Formats: sequence, C-alpha cells, structure tokens
Amino acid sequence: MNAPVNLETLEVGFDVPAQPGMDEADIQTPCLVLELDALERNIRKMGDYARAHGMRHRVHGKMHKSVDVAKLQMDLGGACGVCCQKVSEAEVFARGGITDVLVSNQVRDPQKIDRLARMPKLGARTICCVDDVANVSDLSAAAQKHGTEIECLVEIDCGAGRCGVTTTEAVVEIARAIDAAPGLRFAGIQAYQGAMQHLDSYDDRKAKIDVAVAMVKDAVDGLKAEGLDCDIVGGGGTGSYYFESTSGVYNELQCGSYAFMDADYGRILDKDGNRIDRGEWENAFFILTQVMSHAKADKAICDAGLKAQSVDSGLPVIFGRDDVEYVKCSDEHGVIADPGGVLAVGEKLRLVPGHCDPTANVHDWYVGVRGGKVETLWPVSARGKAY
Repeated sequence: MNAPVNLETLEVGFDVPAQPGMDEADIQTPCLVLELDALERNIRKMGDYARAHGMRHRVHGKMHKSVDVAKLQMDLGGACGVCCQKVSEAEVFARGGITDVLVSNQVRDPQKIDRLARMPKLGARTICCVDDVANVSDLSAAAQKHGTEIECLVEIDCGAGRCGVTTTEAVVEIARAIDAAPGLRFAGIQAYQGAMQHLDSYDDRKAKIDVAVAMVKDAVDGLKAEGLDCDIVGGGGTGSYYFESTSGVYNELQCGSYAFMDADYGRILDKDGNRIDRGEWENAFFILTQVMSHAKADKAICDAGLKAQSVDSGLPVIFGRDDVEYVKCSDEHGVIADPGGVLAVGEKLRLVPGHCDPTANVHDWYVGVRGGKVETLWPVSARGKAY
C-alpha cells in the first residue's frame, strides 16, 4: 500500500506535477511546493529547542500526512514519533516504518478499535486517548483478541471544549481502569490546549495555558498518589510549545504547523510582539499557482481556487509580494487584485495557504525544491484518510 514510488514511470502533467532536476518554473500548477532549505531549518530548530528543554517531540502527522516529512522530522529533528487523529492515518505511518504512533483522539467504533489493536503487529508502539471508562473494556477485548498491547492516555479537556474529562477524579478513575485491563497499559495524559493556539496575543495564550498547566499538575499529582506514573504528559502546539516546555509538568511536545508555517499561524505574535513568521519560523509550504487570465486590467486570475486549498482560516497570502493581493476564489479560479497591471499571463506565484492541514489533504504530491530546482517528490501518503 505504501511501496516506494518509481518517479521514472510517472509522466509529468499526468501522474505527477514535476520531476527531479527540472526548474521550478516548469512545475505544473496548482501544486504543493516545499522549500527544502526552510523546511529543514524549521525542523532542526524545533528539534534543538526540544532537546535543550529536556522534552520529547512527537510531530503531528495530521498536519502534513506524509511519511517522508515525518521521517525527515525524526532524522533531522530527533522526533520520537508521530501523532495522528484517525486510525487510518496511523496505519499509513505504521506501514511506512514509523515505530511510535499516537492516535491523539478517541477510538470508539468497533471496527476501528479492531484495526488499532492490530497496529502493533506492524512494528509500531500504538497509543490512543481515552475519556470514558466504557471505552476501556472494548480496547482491552480487542488487544487480547490480537495478542497485542495498546497504550492509553487519559485525555484532559484543558480548554479546547472538545474531548476529554475535566476533573482529576475522572482522570484517576479512567487511569485505574486502564491499568487493570488486560492488553492495555496506562501511559499518561494527553492535554493539548487547541483553543488558544491561534490567539494573536502572547499574553492571552499564556493566560490560557496557565489554567491548563494547573489542571495537568493536579492530575499528575493525583495519579502519583494512586501509584500511577505518567510516561507521557503530552500537548503543546506551534502557538504554545514554549509554555508547556517550561511548565515543569509536560514532557512531550506535539507541534505540527511550525514545520510548514501557514498564514493563520504566521500572524500570531511572539513575546516581543513580532509575527512568528518573521523570525521564529519560516514559510516552507506553498501552493504554486499560475496566472491564466488577465482580461480585466486590474485583476489577474490564477488556477488555484477552492479545490486547491482550504480557506477555513482565511484566504492565502501571495508570498514576497505587496503589490498584488489574492482577494477571492471559486472552485477552479483565484482572483488576484492587480491595480498596477504588473502580472503577466503564465507568471507563477507562491501562495501561503491560510491553513496547511486541510490544504495538504487535497493534494497528491509535495514537490521539494532547493535553489530553484526540483530535488524530490513525496506523496501525501495519508491524504483522504478520514476514518
């Protein structure tokens, strides 16, 4: 299912948007481009930070859905493994050779639980989240059926308002049930504060995470009183990792978007009031698009519309340009305001998407570029894996 792709058998414009060795100007559009130098610098920077603060870094695979990018994050950044949101995503990473995989979500459907219980046979440490005692017996039964072990994290709702329990008593109750269940192992706590990641203000983000840290500390202390130690106390995103890593409670970061840096994350501010895409992280992820019409003097039409991206977090930004602006899109077209008439038909532009995760999910390939030349192509391995 995830065998290496032989690019020599694939035809540009039919199977793939580019081939290694060609000029960036010849890449078929619209497609995803990774600026490899920037990507590698981002990965090394986060890896160095995590090591310097005594933290593990489990990269978020749902962001890029790519086995190749995950392996780069492990090789260059020292990542311990990946987290995913779906069993189908996790299976792709496990089959691709990633040996430590967390489904940072609840798994409740019987068929999905059965598939999860088979994942250790692929050679992967297999972890999932639990927020209901009733889930424990089903996970245990599946693990026993397949002769495997599933590790479980109790999820705390520390502000996102989605999954997770909200009291230490509930954390302890579920952890004790996991610890007693055959085929399961209690591995710790999942406490990701997702609701505050995109708050513009550094101080506002800190105020939210302070509440989360207090909840997590109380839970860890409550578990210790019951003789239950946490191998993993996980959380931390691109907008908050510096808070979790200095909390004295968390030991694992789960950042994703830092590696690519989209427009929505890029606008949030660091402690000095600077945008995080102006020094902390570099834009490494782009939609390459081409101007296909300029019949109207003040606007250009490009070939990257709704089907080439997600606009849930806003429209894309044209990279490196302040004289033109992407202002509207329909299914197949993007409208670019061009008051000076500076763009030409056939001209190619890099767009920084508003939200990298769902944008990656609508493409088949990443085209890795270095120095204006195509160096590599990577499949978006887990695209469409929504179950």
